[in-house]
Amino acid sequence: MQPVIMPIEDILDLHTFKPREIPDLLVDYFAACIEADIYSVRIIHGKGRGMLKKRVQGLLKKNPMVESFRDAPLEAGGWGATLVELKPKPA
Repeated sequence: MQPVIMPIEDILDLHTFKPREIPDLLVDYFAACIEADIYSVRIIHGKGRGMLKKRVQGLLKKNPMVESFRDAPLEAGGWGATLVELKPKPA
């Protein structure tokens, strides 16, 4: 299977990914964002029953690249999205 090439932007929509892909995806995506000098990322996980949101936020808590995260404001997806601040590259 060929890898999927994704543009590195400040929004990551998880709707097209399988739950088992998300841990590695977040690590790889955040590393690519930092390399591209993108330090604020909006992760769209959807509302549903909140299972994916809980999983994503649990992964964010453990990720050393993450400075902080919070629920998105209503105009950016509300509780269906999470805003993530990444740590800058070491000097």
